[in-house]
Amino acid sequence: MTRRPVDIGTPDRLYTVTGGRSRVDDDAFDLVTLIVSECTPAQGMQSEHVRILDMCRHPTAVVEISAEMKLPVTVVRILLGDLTAMGRITARHPRSARLSSALPDSALLMEVLHGLRSL
Repeated sequence: MTRRPVDIGTPDRLYTVTGGRSRVDDDAFDLVTLIVSECTPAQGMQSEHVRILDMCRHPTAVVEISAEMKLPVTVVRILLGDLTAMGRITARHPRSARLSSALPDSALLMEVLHGLRSL
């Protein structure tokens, strides 16, 4: 089996799609952030914006949008930033389990472990 390189598009096309931008202003979108359209596409919108709005009628992860559109995640984040600034999408960030208050008490986990071992 021969591996082929992933086609991420020509640099000229990506430059045009993002309007020459190569970075997102903030880190508002990680790979698992869910994107939801808040309206239908307007006439005269950029075709990539229209595709994102159509795709995100139901919550869709950033990584899924990237895969479906066959664009690098960085480019998708730039496009999502545009749509957020226009008020056309909402980003739903997953809850972070890294917060210590979200983790179960270690004493409770030890009790469960002892209970399981006694079975």
